[in-house]
Amino acid sequence: MQDLQKTIELIFDYIKGVWIKKRYVMICSWLICPLGFLYVAAKPDVYESQARVYVDTRSVLQPLLRGLAIQTNPQQEIAMMVKTLLNRANLEAIARESDLDITAKNATEYEALISSLSSNIKLRAAGRDNLYTIAYENANPEMAKTIVQATLDLFVEGMHGNNRKDSESATQFLEEQIDEYEARLASAEQKVADFKRKYSDMLPNQGSFTQNYNQLLSELENTKLTIKETEQQMKTLLGEVVGSNNENSQGAVRRTDSKFALTTTYDSRIESLEANLDQLKLKYTDLHPDVIEANNLLKSLKDSREKEIQDYYAARENIDSGAPIGSISSELKIEATRMQGVIASLKVRQADYESKIEAIRQKIDLVPQVEAESVALNRDYGITKRKYEELLSRKESNDLAQKADVSSEDVKFRVIDPPLAPLKPSGPNRIIGYVAVLIVGFSSGLGLAFLISQLNPILLRGSQLTSLTSYPVFGIVSHLHTKEIRKVNRNRMLVFIASSGVILVAFASLVGFELLHINVYARIFS
Repeated sequence: MQDLQKTIELIFDYIKGVWIKKRYVMICSWLICPLGFLYVAAKPDVYESQARVYVDTRSVLQPLLRGLAIQTNPQQEIAMMVKTLLNRANLEAIARESDLDITAKNATEYEALISSLSSNIKLRAAGRDNLYTIAYENANPEMAKTIVQATLDLFVEGMHGNNRKDSESATQFLEEQIDEYEARLASAEQKVADFKRKYSDMLPNQGSFTQNYNQLLSELENTKLTIKETEQQMKTLLGEVVGSNNENSQGAVRRTDSKFALTTTYDSRIESLEANLDQLKLKYTDLHPDVIEANNLLKSLKDSREKEIQDYYAARENIDSGAPIGSISSELKIEATRMQGVIASLKVRQADYESKIEAIRQKIDLVPQVEAESVALNRDYGITKRKYEELLSRKESNDLAQKADVSSEDVKFRVIDPPLAPLKPSGPNRIIGYVAVLIVGFSSGLGLAFLISQLNPILLRGSQLTSLTSYPVFGIVSHLHTKEIRKVNRNRMLVFIASSGVILVAFASLVGFELLHINVYARIFS
């Protein structure tokens, strides 16, 4: 309880000390308040113009074009436009649009103008989605309206302009990439074609090189086996007709006309084979396997025909000399002749297979390298073709999106409150300035009075003297001229009240004028 009492006494001592030094409060208030009031009153009026705009991102085409055309996110575009609206390029455009740039006489003033626009133009959300407020303050109400209108136009046109620029840039990029990939695709196709022509014998249409090699070996073995089977059948057939008389049967060789031309069983086949060979030579060269096989078969048939003719003449000589000759039936002789032709054809085929296999064996070391190169070429060609088709698909989607943008815009701007030239100033808030000046003036006076009272203290009670000197106080002697002292103190108090009252009356008057929207400074000094 004693501590609380001492604290209260200490506070009262401080207050009394400040009260005694109240002349410093008057000095500070008269030095600060009039000058501060004049400074606040002299601040020019500013007018704020503002506009509200609603950005509608709803579009009927968005759900219809989903998956068909390239679509952007309107919300992200709006957010990006809001962040980048007040960049330097746009601020310079606003300055040119409002003719503020002609007021700048040098580069320093121009930079100050751009900085002022950047700090004074306000673009903020108005409390709901996609509703924005654009505001600007200026001493000229018409200029404030012009700045807001220019900013609003830039906001609206910039959104559409960015969409058009992005679309044009995307189209140009896609066209450049398509041209590039088209050239790369043509080059890849040419490389694949050249590679196939170069290694046509090692790159068959179906199957791998090894598969075709194994297939040729299998067919060669089958051909050899067929030759052996046919030769065995021929031996068996010849064994059955040994000792037969060839003259009594209808011979395979006979005279056909008066000139004694001979006709054999091979004539029709030779004639048919020669006609087929002529057709093959029209299509292929002499080195083609089919042409080679046909030539070999024709040679074999001609040899068989010559042998048959020689046998015929030998038989005729035997008949003329009386030598005995066995007879053979025409059916058996025809069958024997057919088997000889089959054997000759199979031997030709065997020789062709062997030549092909030998050619493959000579190139078998190149097969892994050729196949690896073929896989690499086909892989590069496939990747290039797939990218080219993807770019074409993207270009079609971009063209469709451009047509959709022309028919219906994804983002629509609705100006709710257009910018107007304000009739009443919006600032500065002089009332707050007057209050701040008043508080600063009296607070600085009180602080100075308190500081001086602490530096030069005045004893008000005997206990203060005891605490300072450690000597007890036995009594207090009053001043002889108490009435004069009280009169002086009363006069000082009246002066303080009058001084403070004048300042407060001036403060109240200025606040009243401000509430009535009367610019005292302009009225007095205009």
